[in-house]
Amino acid sequence: MSARDNILTRIGKAKHVAGHNIESEIRRHQRGPVPPIASDLARCFDEQAARLSSDVAHAGTVEEVPDIVARYLRKHDLPKQGVCWPVLAPYDWRSAGIELQARGARGDDMLGITGAFVGIAETGTLMLLSGPDTPATVSLLPETHVAVLDAGRIVANMEQAWDRLRLERGSLPRAVNFISGPSRTADIEQTVTLGAHGPYRVLIIIVG
Repeated sequence: MSARDNILTRIGKAKHVAGHNIESEIRRHQRGPVPPIASDLARCFDEQAARLSSDVAHAGTVEEVPDIVARYLRKHDLPKQGVCWPVLAPYDWRSAGIELQARGARGDDMLGITGAFVGIAETGTLMLLSGPDTPATVSLLPETHVAVLDAGRIVANMEQAWDRLRLERGSLPRAVNFISGPSRTADIEQTVTLGAHGPYRVLIIIVG
């Protein structure tokens, strides 16, 4: 028996040990130590996201989001055309001078605007779920990614993020993407380069 066959056989035998399937075994597995997180999750998320070179802005309501995005684009002299998730299409983008199409992104789209399933305060990371109404390309292909995050959806750590996903969705989507600031690499001569595998810049707008 090959090593691969041996591993698959062991997994198969473990699927129904003592009346538990693999999922229940994972759920009841004792977790390791979790570092303490400040009670103000939004502030903690702000600080950690800034450390990762994300830009962070705050909005009292979703109605303020288009103007915040417009000011950001003007400040950085960026194009005001792009794509967004369908759920964000009803925002009053046109009054802010922004033209968006609700679809997946192509290689020539320079601006992508998405929501986020949760924000993780411990690391300043966004958790995005793929799906027909949340195309992953909108956050991955454009040079500028804007994420709209509800303050009530900021969790303390990765463990809580996965807990919330299981509770609210039940099953995993095709892809779960974690975004921790602009894309970067230091593969070439140990020099950090932004935008190598995704957006050059990330703006996170926390609403609420």
